[in-house]
Amino acid sequence: MARALLVVLDSVGIGGAPDAARYGDRGADTVGHIAEACAAGRGDRAGLRAGPLAVPNLAALGLGLACEGATGRIPPGLSPSEPPRALWGHAIERASGKDTPSGHWEIAGLPLPEPWGHFPDTRPAFPPELIAAFCAEVGVPGILGDCHASGTAIIDTFGDAHVRTGRPICYTSADSVFQIAAHETAFGLERLYATCRIARRLCDPYRVGRVIARPFLGDAASGFRRTGNRKDFSVSPPADTLLDVAAAAGRALVSVGKIGDIFAHRATGREIKPSGNAACLDAALSAFADLPEGGLVFVNLVDFDTEHGHRRDVPGYAAELEAFDARVPDIRAALRPGDLALVTADHGNDPTWAGTEHTREQVPVLAFGPGLATGPLGRRDSFADIGASLAAHLGLPPLGAGQAWW
Repeated sequence: MARALLVVLDSVGIGGAPDAARYGDRGADTVGHIAEACAAGRGDRAGLRAGPLAVPNLAALGLGLACEGATGRIPPGLSPSEPPRALWGHAIERASGKDTPSGHWEIAGLPLPEPWGHFPDTRPAFPPELIAAFCAEVGVPGILGDCHASGTAIIDTFGDAHVRTGRPICYTSADSVFQIAAHETAFGLERLYATCRIARRLCDPYRVGRVIARPFLGDAASGFRRTGNRKDFSVSPPADTLLDVAAAAGRALVSVGKIGDIFAHRATGREIKPSGNAACLDAALSAFADLPEGGLVFVNLVDFDTEHGHRRDVPGYAAELEAFDARVPDIRAALRPGDLALVTADHGNDPTWAGTEHTREQVPVLAFGPGLATGPLGRRDSFADIGASLAAHLGLPPLGAGQAWW
């Protein structure tokens, strides 16, 4: 019986979706613009990286050809030197939005049928009645922030006031999200998580996709920095996903990174949550080594998005892509005959784009394994084709959406 490793490169989009203009993202292209910036010398950073984007292993899997399918051009440095040793294509999200839960649920075979609720880009951003109820239940005199903001900038702005007053920092973005930043020692990490559970319940009537705990450390003198103890409190998927179907069939499931949070810890099997892309991939490969036949390891690599995309950090994003590229041989080495590795993304976050938000983009689909077919997959009209194909590969019943390519 086959096994599968599903790797989501969080935010590694490859060109605007057909409806990108609706989101203000016409022309966005995360991988393409990073490659162009590096080729022009704008991706250099002393002590980190320099020169053209170097991702030969991803190019050999067909990443450049997937980009060509999405945008009509191969980014600099991504042309394969020989026919790719993989299936390659590009996928379009059917669900409305450009957020993490929508993308992951659709990858797992469940396109979100209705759009999320969002908070306006105003000051204040949150309804007064929501904040009044929140403050009363949490037991705080008020909040700081109450606006759309970058997560790193807002703790620089309000971190000192938060420590002095005990008021949590609450902010949102173009995503369907209520984020709460608090100091791990001055406010307390477990208290922050408890506060987020209250906010999760209060946000349900507003159809908010996620409440996110954003803990940080530091002080005004030395500066504040976010820690790796982020925790997402997501709505549970409204119907079965690939994970539910696999769990019902008694298959082994391992969720690495924030996968457990994204799926509200439903049918997510053994959960492992290291900090950082390298540690998450190490954990995924370690779990895959012991995975029984018919099992699935599902890993999200979030640093592309949180550390570089939202911060509009081209050199950092390029270095992260190169670091993952260097691990592709490790993924290949972990596969036995019949195993499938599938590399994709959940949305874009073009670091050359205006603002700090995700970008509505197509995503790469790169599937490979010993003895498996190679060649073009073309355009897939839903991320759900990924889940459908994984289900078919694992011998599971068909999902509710998506077309398998096998």
